[in-house]
Amino acid sequence: MVALVSRTGRHLQRYNKGSRQVVGCIPYRYKGTKKSSSVVEEELEVLVISSQNKAKGMLFPKGGWETDESIIDAAQRETMEEAGVSGVVECELGKWNFKSRRNDVFYEGYMFQLLVKEQREIWPEKDIRQRKWLSVTEARKACQHGWMKEALDVFVRRITSSQRHEDEEIGPCSLC
Repeated sequence: MVALVSRTGRHLQRYNKGSRQVVGCIPYRYKGTKKSSSVVEEELEVLVISSQNKAKGMLFPKGGWETDESIIDAAQRETMEEAGVSGVVECELGKWNFKSRRNDVFYEGYMFQLLVKEQREIWPEKDIRQRKWLSVTEARKACQHGWMKEALDVFVRRITSSQRHEDEEIGPCSLC
């Protein structure tokens, strides 16, 4: 059972050399059942959310990584709290260092890909965020953060490469 309230406060927040550590996911699903590498990007949908302050543009769910949880647990928690979805965290897409647009604060952001298995109708931040399934192309245009667009590009390269290996029957491949 997932709590219907988001964690608040920063008393457990992780920092690395003064940079706040945040984690997030690119939640994804396939529109159809066929996942061949030739059409993977057209069949792929990613979930984006609005920011809390309803700023222009969308983003992927992300938030603080706390000292009492693993990085995977934090990524799953943030994705459930902000987007109302859960699933399988598959790969770390990378680490990005960036500066907050609103505050003079530096962040260390880790992003993962998450294959969505469940989408809830009620979730902790339902009343303050909107969520929307978009094609990769639409998400790239809608996303308000350059570093998240870079994570999306890494994700698409990985998922396309992984699918190509499956189509060629190479077998399980650790591309992540």
